[in-house]
Amino acid sequence: MNYATTYHIGNGQPTRTKTATAFAPTVRRIRKMDAKTKRCKPSAERQAEVRTDSHATNGILKCTFLPKLKTAQPVQACKETTLTERDFYKSLSRLAEHYKIEPMQTKNYGFPYNIALSMWDMEAKVKRTNINWNHFQLVQDRKKTFFITEERYEVGTTLYYVPVVPLFKMLHDRGRKDTAQLLLSVFSYLYHIADIPYYRQEDSYLYWQYEMHREWVEQDEETDATETYLSELRNAEYIGYRIEQKLFNRINLKFFEQRLNRFKSLDPFDKECRKVACDAFALYTEYPTASIFRNAPLPENDPYHDEYENGTIGMHKYISFIADTKGWLHDSLTDTINNEFNEYGLIEEPTICKAFDGSNITNANLDFENRLFSLLDDLCTLLYNY
Repeated sequence: MNYATTYHIGNGQPTRTKTATAFAPTVRRIRKMDAKTKRCKPSAERQAEVRTDSHATNGILKCTFLPKLKTAQPVQACKETTLTERDFYKSLSRLAEHYKIEPMQTKNYGFPYNIALSMWDMEAKVKRTNINWNHFQLVQDRKKTFFITEERYEVGTTLYYVPVVPLFKMLHDRGRKDTAQLLLSVFSYLYHIADIPYYRQEDSYLYWQYEMHREWVEQDEETDATETYLSELRNAEYIGYRIEQKLFNRINLKFFEQRLNRFKSLDPFDKECRKVACDAFALYTEYPTASIFRNAPLPENDPYHDEYENGTIGMHKYISFIADTKGWLHDSLTDTINNEFNEYGLIEEPTICKAFDGSNITNANLDFENRLFSLLDDLCTLLYNY
């Protein structure tokens, strides 16, 4: 069971819909008559079967229909149009070079059809080469016309909550001592470098979720299950405190490579642990200071921020260490979180915006995020099945 992909945020967030574009009517091929129509004579013979020419059916497959652009009125060529086209093609050239794409030649088409056709072509090609491509837009200010692109890692409706109870149990299992030490280095990397929030820290989102559940249990009328609930809460606090003590010691990072090189897989579970550790160590080596929040969108850059104000699910809310992913406490937590998230309209996701306006273009990408979220997914699945 894949934990990270089965516990969802709310009931699924509605995506922003795009305005539908007008489609051109289907073009039909008309075959000419061979001769004038003649009246049919009665005959006992069956009428001969009539078929279209053999090339007619396949001919439609060889046609390319370009997008049509509807304009309210003819656009007159003018100085402003010339400047717009000049800036457009300069920016398009920079964009194509950056994403290593050969753009369609459209300068021989009239304005504004040439611009619409170029954008349609570029959108289709970039989508095939960049898995994080979200959209782009053509911006016109008082001085120039240029493209702004947006790359985004889509988390969907997944809660990336890494449980620590399985690691605690593993550390007390003599048969898994080496495995536990290896995963301890992975956890330390996520804690110190990737900056995953820890549920026992007061500035974390889950800390206050646990505190709220404790208050509910203590204030509710006592039942036969009350002591069980309180026991789970005490265990979550105690184990969380003990594991964080171990993670806080950076010696786990110092000996990460050594533990990985000496580790011997004894069964399929060990092999999966080693794979996860290798992926984590590769990220630690290639991105030694990268945080999972490095490309978190800034509220002031979000055009919908003023409209929704606090109605956005922050990254720190769906990424965190958690006590466990089983039991009453976990089920109650996820129900509460889902109910809260259902009230939100937007979700923060790692995002990179690039302006092709003649200034230096950033080479930033979402390779780190792609690999780190995949690592969290694999790690959560591994720990859930322990």
